[in-house]
Amino acid sequence: MSSNSIYITLGIVFAIYLAIRITSKGKSKDRKSRKFMGDYERKNKDDKK
Repeated sequence: MSSNSIYITLGIVFAIYLAIRITSKGKSKDRKSRKFMGDYERKNKDDKK
């Protein structure tokens, strides 16, 4: 193995970490904006079916 293999390995791990971090950050913004609950209406306690 060459002497630079540890740096190459660490660089790959760091790139994977950044990719996961960026994608999860976008998903958390979607959760905070509540786009997934766009047409949700809370049921009233008085309305019993």
